[in-house]
Amino acid sequence: MFNTKREPLFHLVKRIDVSKKYAWAIRIGAFLLSILVCAAVSALLTEKSMGFFFKYLINGTFGTKRTIWNLFHETAILLLVSIAVTPCFKMKFWNIGGEGQILMGALGCSVALVFMGGQSSDGVTIFVSLVLAFAFGIAWAVIPAFFKARWNTNETLLTLMMNYIAICLVNYFIKSVASSSTGTLTFKEGLVEPLGGNQYILFIIVAVVLTVLMWVYLKYSKHGYELTVVGESENTSRYVGINNKLVIIRTLILCGALCGLIGFLLVSGVNHSLGDATVEGRGFTGLLISWLAHFNPLAMGLASFLFVFIDNGSSQVSNYARLGASYPKVMTGIFFFFIIATEFFINYRIVFKKKKVKEITDNEDTISGETEPMKDEIETDKGNTKENINEEIVKEKV
Repeated sequence: MFNTKREPLFHLVKRIDVSKKYAWAIRIGAFLLSILVCAAVSALLTEKSMGFFFKYLINGTFGTKRTIWNLFHETAILLLVSIAVTPCFKMKFWNIGGEGQILMGALGCSVALVFMGGQSSDGVTIFVSLVLAFAFGIAWAVIPAFFKARWNTNETLLTLMMNYIAICLVNYFIKSVASSSTGTLTFKEGLVEPLGGNQYILFIIVAVVLTVLMWVYLKYSKHGYELTVVGESENTSRYVGINNKLVIIRTLILCGALCGLIGFLLVSGVNHSLGDATVEGRGFTGLLISWLAHFNPLAMGLASFLFVFIDNGSSQVSNYARLGASYPKVMTGIFFFFIIATEFFINYRIVFKKKKVKEITDNEDTISGETEPMKDEIETDKGNTKENINEEIVKEKV
């Protein structure tokens, strides 16, 4: 009988030496496809044409001078958050606490504003606010780094839980010093004056400068090389004489300082307020941006821009179509789904297999029935052989 041995119709094979042109072509195609899917979903929800989606998507990002500045401003903030967590990820220290570390930096700045507002010159207040923002952000990053270096604890869980502790501390501080119970501490004016009368320029300049510096730091500096080696293999790093514990703590100090700077800028130059929603979830979005860009600061700029482009444009579509505040999140979710899926097609390929047929005899009765005559013949041959041998022996003796 013939029995078909089934094998998987396809299997995955990891690609080797993927060209940059191919990878970028896949990513660009995925982005365009995500836009088309967003337009199709919007058409189903609003019962309007896909042109309605594209019209207000563009209008919400490039429609006016203000929307254009806001587009680049939001891109700069998200890019800074991505840069702040990149050294940790490059070292494979999975710091999920960027949200809390930025919030603690904002808290440090707010402490200085509350207790020094109007009592010192602006220069002294700015200096103290910046120092406290750095101190709070670094402290919130060094705590999990110390536990990781000393006892090899799970940094993912620890940094994630510390986000919620930071939120509780901010709410406690607001209730302690605020006269109203709105949950937000508002300041009359910020510390940092808008450059040229434009409140968006400062963040953009800081983002560009830090992006270039981080790229140089990771690619050309000794510290950047050491954290990369630690991330690849701790045993190898020890063999070449790198102090792993020192590298972990040093890297988290850098990340905490950058998060503290972002918190300072949010409070003193953008929001002019403090609340548990000051960071607005950018700490978690920055993690995805950093990972999608493969920890390349320059690529993070493009990824941040595309995310903000869809988010701001979708908000405009939502306003005109009355789709609710959750609509932009759905659209950005579709964007992330397609972009993340591209990593699969870039790194793996699908190989289809043909079915193979093998001849297997499965009927035990047939097997036994066929083998019995063979056994009889063998036994008969053995008997005949013994008789012949005995006859020959007798003849020789005679």
